[in-house]
Amino acid sequence: MSSIIKIKDLEKTYISDSEKLTVLKNLNLKIEEGSKIVIVGESGSGKSTLLNILGGIDSITAGSVVAGNWDLGNLNENEIAEYRSKFLGLIFQFHYLLKDFTALENVYMPAFIAGMSKKQAEEKALQLLNDVGVYDRRNHLPSQLSGGERQRVAVARSLINNPTLILADEPTGNLDPANAQLIGDLLFSMVEKYNKTLLLVTHDMNLAKKGDICYKIKNAQVEKIKISEDDK
Repeated sequence: MSSIIKIKDLEKTYISDSEKLTVLKNLNLKIEEGSKIVIVGESGSGKSTLLNILGGIDSITAGSVVAGNWDLGNLNENEIAEYRSKFLGLIFQFHYLLKDFTALENVYMPAFIAGMSKKQAEEKALQLLNDVGVYDRRNHLPSQLSGGERQRVAVARSLINNPTLILADEPTGNLDPANAQLIGDLLFSMVEKYNKTLLLVTHDMNLAKKGDICYKIKNAQVEKIKISEDDK
């Protein structure tokens, strides 16, 4: 297998008037295509910062990050938008569904914007909504859906443009334990079904144990860890 993500000597430093805060330093990581990688760490350790850099949301202070054929340190705004549209599927702790659009419209919209015909985008979205178990809720607005249903829709939306990499930042963080278990299982099964690479950030050790490899961010770097029964 080839490496789909190559991170070399990554540094991220935030500078304000009063202080300089280095969140990531000399961080090196390779992620193989098709793998399911989990990243854990204490609050403020830099987990979400790393995901935001890979998502093209945050910039690099030093080092290099290459995702597929994209060198994230050297992209302009148009190239970043293209990278997100073609290469990434994003799932966050909060679903970020558009409140005035139905579940179906929320899922097909990214594909329609990317140039797919409305008919084809709708057909693909309906298939994904069926896959995640909310086909019968396709015409409901987000406000008419439960928290678990909204995250199911968000999972479907992340797959609509056939991305290579799924980035998930605390996707079960707003859910009760039962729904968190269901959404976690669903996410991993969908990634498996559609043969995607997954990079997941979580505090939930029950979710973390589903990954192929688990890394912990500590002292601004990553180290591979094993999750014991006591951690779950």
